[in-house]
Amino acid sequence: MKVDLRTRWLGLELAHTIVAAASPLTGSIDSLERLQDGGVAAVVLKSLFEEQIEHEEMAAHNLMLYGAELSPEARGFFPEMQNWRTGPEQYLELLAAAKRVLRVPVIASLNGHTPGGWTSWARQLEQAGADAIELNVYFLAASIDDSSADVEQRYIDLVASVTQQVKIPVAVKVAPYFSAMANMAARLARAGAKGLVLFNRFLQPDIMLDELEVAPHMMLSSSDELRLALRWIAILRGRIGAGLAATGGAHTSDDVLKLLLAGADCVMLASSLLQRGPGHIGALVRGLQAWMIEREYDSVEQMKGSLSQQSCPDPDAFERAHYMKALYSYTSAYV
Repeated sequence: MKVDLRTRWLGLELAHTIVAAASPLTGSIDSLERLQDGGVAAVVLKSLFEEQIEHEEMAAHNLMLYGAELSPEARGFFPEMQNWRTGPEQYLELLAAAKRVLRVPVIASLNGHTPGGWTSWARQLEQAGADAIELNVYFLAASIDDSSADVEQRYIDLVASVTQQVKIPVAVKVAPYFSAMANMAARLARAGAKGLVLFNRFLQPDIMLDELEVAPHMMLSSSDELRLALRWIAILRGRIGAGLAATGGAHTSDDVLKLLLAGADCVMLASSLLQRGPGHIGALVRGLQAWMIEREYDSVEQMKGSLSQQSCPDPDAFERAHYMKALYSYTSAYV
């Protein structure tokens, strides 16, 4: 029995549901080609950070000023400014090269922090050939003066401004911290987002006890983190005018299957590929295919969302109805 693994994400037809999320693995042509050889259906390039752009432009400006004050002999040790390649130029070159080399869709990832930066760089990514853009919104609402309405409107304005400036589809990678997630998802779709990526993992700082310093701390995901995205994808499936992608916590073919049954259009992987390499993609696809054959599914489209809140026999299972049951079902030697 042959099953149809194809799916659609942001209007793009994918051979199957496994997409490489933005990560160090999607930051060079060599690793992108290895992902393609491993069978990935699409790639999201590493994020272009507006703050990095500003930092490098300032460094180049300072170097030029400093070099102008030196003797001709000393200036010979500095690079010619016309040969100075900054991060954004390298990113646009990576994007253009990826489009030339890869046979799968290439999605650019953008992390801005000013309204003009988001729109300006989105246009440049479109011009460089991106098939779509993922807005990697990493905004921590730490000010006590910002209300929830202020934060939400900032997201809405951002999505509206970018989608009005580009013709290619735009997805938004969002965090799970909105007080009314379902309403916010619907508003983002109405603002122009063609897809939502659930969820962005905000990296948390750590305190180093020996050094008495606050330091960034990178932890890869585990399958235990899957359920948050699974719940909200199941709730949102069929209720908003945007596609849904899952990210964070998918490591096995069972993880992928659960997210598809909940209603995901595709599953984006970073941690599992960083741990196991591009060859893991083939194992996931084979596991997905074997399960579908065993359960007599003809296609991913037939399976997708069949256990979403709208379709499952017990819709309350995705909300509070089983809260008490789950708590009291837990067993321990100390209870």
